Amino acid sequence: MSRNDTRALSIGSFAVAVVAMFFAAMLLITRDDKSTSAAPAEASVEIISLNLGAMKLEPASLTIPAAGAKLKITNIDGVNHSLIIPDLGIATPELKPGETLTIDVPPSPEGTFEMWCGVAGHKEAGMKGTVTVGTSAGGHSAGTGTKMSWSEMDAAMLERAQAFPAKSEGRGGQPLEPTVLPDGTKQFDLVAKIVQWEVEPGKFVEAWTYNGVVPGPELHVNIGDKVRINLQNDLPESTSLHLHGIRVPNSMDGVDPYTQMPIEPGKSFTYEFVAKEFATGIYHSHHHADLQIPNGMFGAITIGDITIPEVLNPMGYTEIAKTVNMVLNDAGTIGLSLNGKSFPATEPYTLKVGEVMAVNYYNEGLMGHPMHMHQPMGWVIAKDGIPLLVPQPTDTLWVAPGERYTVLYKGTDPGVWAWHCHILTHAEGEQGMFGMVTALIVER
Repeated sequence: MSRNDTRALSIGSFAVAVVAMFFAAMLLITRDDKSTSAAPAEASVEIISLNLGAMKLEPASLTIPAAGAKLKITNIDGVNHSLIIPDLGIATPELKPGETLTIDVPPSPEGTFEMWCGVAGHKEAGMKGTVTVGTSAGGHSAGTGTKMSWSEMDAAMLERAQAFPAKSEGRGGQPLEPTVLPDGTKQFDLVAKIVQWEVEPGKFVEAWTYNGVVPGPELHVNIGDKVRINLQNDLPESTSLHLHGIRVPNSMDGVDPYTQMPIEPGKSFTYEFVAKEFATGIYHSHHHADLQIPNGMFGAITIGDITIPEVLNPMGYTEIAKTVNMVLNDAGTIGLSLNGKSFPATEPYTLKVGEVMAVNYYNEGLMGHPMHMHQPMGWVIAKDGIPLLVPQPTDTLWVAPGERYTVLYKGTDPGVWAWHCHILTHAEGEQGMFGMVTALIVER
């Protein structure tokens, strides 16, 4: 069984890709039942739009006239958000998905002030920005500054779609070969460090990583193996390593200060255990985890290889041709991403008609994601590393934070099939696809 076998999308496939992916066209309907109509005397008051998106404010920098304005706030995400601007006396209630609230911003002294989402953990995950109060107008529509015409929107979407798959520096999640010690122990060496990571073409962020990549390298062992993981901490703060979904002794659970003391900067710690049972797990930080994990400190760890349930054999599911780990994120410096990359820098995957691909979904973000494959239909065969007694069909699978699912997809109809999160604001906007989007290419 080959692992993570991919091929580049040929230029000739772009036309098919555009047609296929445009079937993921998205409609956002908002309501503004809390705003009030301006009286005739207020007709000249400027209306400035701000969107509360997936762990970000759009735009992240606002300019408001010193004379005051109306601020139209819309939650375009799938979870509740609020807006806090303490220096301007603004603190909204939580807005539900799709909800809009228009508020008055009174005349204010000039200056630059902080704004953020007031929901716990959202500011720390990157949902923050600045407001500059000045004498010039500064209204913006949803992140672009001006409203696009339909033809400009079509052109922007086409350009972005044709850029896929775009080249970017760095590729995470690749298998890390262990050092086999004289007693048969498989040893993996990890270094926690900060690097500049290219999330999408030209967008470099400060990523907190294992071995300089996002996700960290895949660690794979067999049932019965003795495993040793050496973690060297080259971060500017302490850390620890938790093996999520892996059966280990309590002393190896990596939750400081309960099972160990924090690994201080410049220090190291060794985790040792016996791989006693099949598992589809993930390793990540458990120290200042609200920052370290969203910023990139996560990676897949698997024990053994899953088998196809016999009930699926008559339907052509007889052998796994390749296995893909897909780690989801939506926060921190990495943001909306699949395996540390955002569209168009995400990686396409290929299958021949009749071949079977096993996908391990991992959610390391702060919210759930309904992952949708346009074709082929998938079969869920394991949850959190435990094989299901009865496989379940799916074309859209909700993956909550911390959950892992194993899904089998069999190539059926040739073409380029869109594959994305079905929270629409995580995958497409007025300038086309972004964030949590990739494609499966089925070839004859």
